[in-house]
Amino acid sequence: MPTLLIIDMQVGMTWPEPVVRNNLQAESVIARLLEDWRLRNAPIVHVRHISRTPGSPFWPGQPGVEFQPALVPLPHEHVVEKNVPDAFINTGLERWLHARGESTLVIVGVSTNNSVESTARTAGNLGFKTYVVSDGTFAFEKTDFDGNKRSAQEVHAMALANLHGEYATVIHSAIALSTA
Repeated sequence: MPTLLIIDMQVGMTWPEPVVRNNLQAESVIARLLEDWRLRNAPIVHVRHISRTPGSPFWPGQPGVEFQPALVPLPHEHVVEKNVPDAFINTGLERWLHARGESTLVIVGVSTNNSVESTARTAGNLGFKTYVVSDGTFAFEKTDFDGNKRSAQEVHAMALANLHGEYATVIHSAIALSTA
């Protein structure tokens, strides 16, 4: 059974207005995957971003740093705390996975073009068989380098395109549930 890697599903990610993000159902998709992994007693890793920037919603001790109530890790589930977008950098995640013989990851969380994409790229580069769940991830609208405002769906779609076929395989949650 692959390891479910849940990235940055923290309270602070619920604060932006819903109109600036896509996949408003992502939290329910992630909760469904989490429930399935738990029923199968399969490996789960929760990733939490701890900011190095004072005043950030993800600064230690701020309410935004806490896991969303529906996605709180159980005591036996592994938690990784990171300070940069990539969950493999300075966290011991790679060592934890190898020590348990885990070679396949199913990645969900936020944001598609930031922490999800950087973590999936590294996972693929490290040789993990990596899947990214398209409806279990989401992004926020962003202005591109040329000054054009891009919708959250455009940002999300481009991040998935960047990953698919090179670093990861992008799948729908129905596939993740049927093959897990």
